[in-house]
Amino acid sequence: MDKKKEKQKLEIISFLKGVQKQILESQVWKSMFRHSYADTPRNRILMIAGNIWLHIHPAKLARHAYRFKFTWCMGGITFLMFLVTVVTGVVLMFYYRPVGEYAYADMKYLEFDVPFGMIMRNMHRWAAHAMVITVWLHMLRVFMTGSYKPPREFNWVVGVILLTLTLLLSFTGYLLPWDQLAMWAVTVGTNMASATPLLGHEGPFAEFVGVNSRYDARSALLGGSLVGPPALLRFYVLHCIFIPLAAGALMILHFWRIRRDGGISGPL
Repeated sequence: MDKKKEKQKLEIISFLKGVQKQILESQVWKSMFRHSYADTPRNRILMIAGNIWLHIHPAKLARHAYRFKFTWCMGGITFLMFLVTVVTGVVLMFYYRPVGEYAYADMKYLEFDVPFGMIMRNMHRWAAHAMVITVWLHMLRVFMTGSYKPPREFNWVVGVILLTLTLLLSFTGYLLPWDQLAMWAVTVGTNMASATPLLGHEGPFAEFVGVNSRYDARSALLGGSLVGPPALLRFYVLHCIFIPLAAGALMILHFWRIRRDGGISGPL
């Protein structure tokens, strides 16, 4: 019996080592981690050169990476628009209360009574629109120039997630003015969530998960079955805290990966 258990144990260890070897030799792993952990002079140099805190700029850059016609500078413009929305958004938070009784009145007070309030709100709004446009153009440029190819495929996935968060930032901010346009737009948008596979009660495979109209993706967004004060508070928290923090963390990872991949651009 002991020999049988020992044989099974050895087989399991051998299987796990085989899986580990396949993972370490896969292109996905090599895209995320560029060197081994062996204590050798070469790996020490690579760890220093690949660390953004110890070596901020890449050791070398491709000549075409400097050309405006190649990069369009859309990544940097997108980040600039994000900074503008963050700064103006913090200012707007001083004059806005995410409560159904006061939200619309606070927006009107901000526009017509607060000094430079209309300029601040319009800067926030148009920077958000510009961010959506530039992030799409950035993704188009990366795709057309093949900058998503190895070893940059991991950073491409991070960029796709950032694109999704950008759209969610725009969507969650749409409800905050608390007017008829905002309420009906969010009503249509959240109705789509009810058709989400697995998570929406009208979506495919909903019966396998057991979701219903009271407990699904739409009700989680709205805090109920209709667009009301609970939905306003949830969208405010998502728009001002959760999504910006997640986007900021992923931007740091995105910039770090650009640094690790050899610069601001990729292959032709």
